[in-house]
Amino acid sequence: MPALFDKEIIISLSDTDHDITQIQNSFLSVVLTANIQLDDKFDKIDESYKDGLVLFVGLKSGSNLIREYTIYHRGKTIDGSLQNDATTESFIHNTIKPKTCGTYVSIREIEELIGNQTAVPYTIPIRFRVSIPLDDILIFSAFTDYPNGLFGDLKIKFKINPHAFVFCQVNPIISMAKYYTMNKEELLGSSQQKLMDIDLMFRNWSLTFQYTKQFTQLGCTADLITGLHAEPLTESGLKNLICDIKPVTISIKNYVITEVTANMA
Repeated sequence: MPALFDKEIIISLSDTDHDITQIQNSFLSVVLTANIQLDDKFDKIDESYKDGLVLFVGLKSGSNLIREYTIYHRGKTIDGSLQNDATTESFIHNTIKPKTCGTYVSIREIEELIGNQTAVPYTIPIRFRVSIPLDDILIFSAFTDYPNGLFGDLKIKFKINPHAFVFCQVNPIISMAKYYTMNKEELLGSSQQKLMDIDLMFRNWSLTFQYTKQFTQLGCTADLITGLHAEPLTESGLKNLICDIKPVTISIKNYVITEVTANMA
């Protein structure tokens, strides 16, 4: 059931023959495909680091995806509200049980997706699945205290919140360490220079650069690593790690919801 930008989505959560008894174990699954735009190619990053440097694009919490919703029970409207009005509920769920949803894109993947594009901003496609626990939605949050409650015929109509999408650059040391661990055998069989460059990053990063963990709303600007390379210092092979950090704007051009399913218990 494709749904375009700012269109309403309606889905049955249950029918007259299906009662929901475990709201805390029920969730919506939403598949989203989008085109995002970047004003930098990240083309000043050495080959040795392109697979290990990663951007995250998605949501800080799956429940942030829903902007406004209406609940129908046995044909009657029982609630209609703006999800973002529930500031207390949003704070509690994001603080106590955060559920980051999105996709991770390496610099190499960005390079391949941009391809021969010359016009700024550059556009790349992304796709990810978001799971939204029903008890993260304000009207259902209290029902976790009543696990034997019966609902019967239940539907939800909602709109996507386009301002909920965020991006960040994953901690370079963590993402590079994960890349090294998952591809250790392949790396050991590759060029020695790549291993030396990665080792240089591990040994010098904490001495020179400080990573700030934060999300930035799509459409805004954040300081990201756009260049990373090993620069020779002496003829004997001693090198210095050079990192370029500059403001980068990442925005969402358009999106489409390609799938919405309700998983009820």
